[in-house]
Amino acid sequence: MSDSSDKPNLSDRVAMPARTRVAVGGAREVTEAMFSSVDRAKKIRGTIIAGVLLLGLSVALIAVTAMVVWAFIAGWSRLSINLFTNVPSVVNPDNAGYRTAILGTLYIIGGVIVLIVPLGVGAAIYLEQFANPANRFNRFIDLNIQNLAGVPSIVFGILGLAFIVRGPLDLGFVAAAGSLTLALLVLPTVILASREALRAVPSSIRDGSLALGATVWQAVSRQVLPAALPGILTGVILAVSRAIGEAAPLLLVGAVTFVTFNPSFFEGGYSTLPTMIYSYASRPQESLQTLAAAGVVVMLVLLIMINSVAIYLRNRFERTW
Repeated sequence: MSDSSDKPNLSDRVAMPARTRVAVGGAREVTEAMFSSVDRAKKIRGTIIAGVLLLGLSVALIAVTAMVVWAFIAGWSRLSINLFTNVPSVVNPDNAGYRTAILGTLYIIGGVIVLIVPLGVGAAIYLEQFANPANRFNRFIDLNIQNLAGVPSIVFGILGLAFIVRGPLDLGFVAAAGSLTLALLVLPTVILASREALRAVPSSIRDGSLALGATVWQAVSRQVLPAALPGILTGVILAVSRAIGEAAPLLLVGAVTFVTFNPSFFEGGYSTLPTMIYSYASRPQESLQTLAAAGVVVMLVLLIMINSVAIYLRNRFERTW
């Protein structure tokens, strides 16, 4: 009986963009670490690799820290509860806020999560546990998923404008159209990360369940999927983080910059934090520049709050196993 570590790594076979490669690698490592038993040589190699990764992580953290410190310093005079409760304004920037943009972002991200989790995980389970890899149709689906992971985000914005805002769905410029567009953008990342997490689960767990009389679905749903959940949630976290910061595709599907009323998911206009920050930052007035810097802090706070829930769930499943 061969272990899952003998299987080819998806990231070794396919040239993927950086974001997707990080999601795939993280999903695999989180799941595989719970089952691997390494010898001394592997531990040494793992220590060296961990040192290199730590160095790269340190450089990234220094850059992120510098950006956060700049945002706090530049926007310190505007950091107050008014940023969360007041509506945007160019005429009166001293009392302007991001309330409508925050609500629009929450609508968008909520819709993205509802779409990508069942669709992404379901597709990964089918392709990894049930689909015949020799079948031409399954290989065609696999190839297209890998290709879509490298498509620029603006292309998905054009797709959303043509087929979701207009065309067959004809939803109009509403938050639901933005959610569908961003879901299409990050769905390949979730599928690839979930497949890698499922692949990292030792095959002995699945085979043992089948040997005890369980059906394939029972073995997958009760044994393989719970073991892979930490890795799957890692991919979801990275996908949601990317979706929160996207602005280009949303500009094409109706994320107008100045909405002074609370948005709705299926009706009326909407705005998001990235588009609002960009709008303020592109204006010459110093007060609006300060407001844009404060908006960066607001977006970071929102991102941390959303990701904290997913990280809590991931750590809880890790402790279970």
